[in-house]
Amino acid sequence: MRTALYLLCSLAILGGADTLYYHEWRARLPAMGRRARSELELHALRDFVYAVLFSTLPWIAWRGAWAIALAVLLLAEIVLTLWDFVVEDWVRKSLGGLYPGERIMHAVMGILYGAMLAYLLPNFVDLVECSHAAVGISNSGLSGNALGDGNNGRGSACIRVARLVCVV
Repeated sequence: MRTALYLLCSLAILGGADTLYYHEWRARLPAMGRRARSELELHALRDFVYAVLFSTLPWIAWRGAWAIALAVLLLAEIVLTLWDFVVEDWVRKSLGGLYPGERIMHAVMGILYGAMLAYLLPNFVDLVECSHAAVGISNSGLSGNALGDGNNGRGSACIRVARLVCVV
C-alpha cells in the first residue's frame, strides 16, 4: 500500500504541474469561457474524485460496502479520464489540439494511475469480504496504510483487524 500512496502523491505532483502549466498558462482554459466549459466541468469532477482519494486513502480503511464504493470511485476516475481525452480534443481544436508535451504528461499519469491500481487491488478481496465496520481508521498514514502494508501478500495489521472484525 505504501507504494500505491507514493504513486498517488506522484500523480498529484504531475497533475498539479499539468494544470498549472498546460491548462492555466499555455491553453488559458478559464479565459476561453464557454468553449472550455465542458473540459473544466470534467476537471472539476476529477478533482472531486482525487480529493476523496487524497483525503482518505492514507488514513481510512474502506471495508465491506465502502470498499465497493472505493472501487466505483476508482472506476469513475477512469471513465472521466477517457471522456476528458475526447473533450480535450474538441475544446482545443482552435489551439491546434493538445500540446505534445501535455499528451505525454497524460500518458505518464495514466501509467502511474494503473500502477497505483495494481498495488491497491490485491487487498480489495479481503476488504470487500468484511461487511462489518463500514470504515476503520488507520493512524499510520504513509508509514502504514489503510488497505494493507504492501508486504507482498504477507498481510498487514489493517487486514488482520478487518478479518477479526468479520469473524466476530
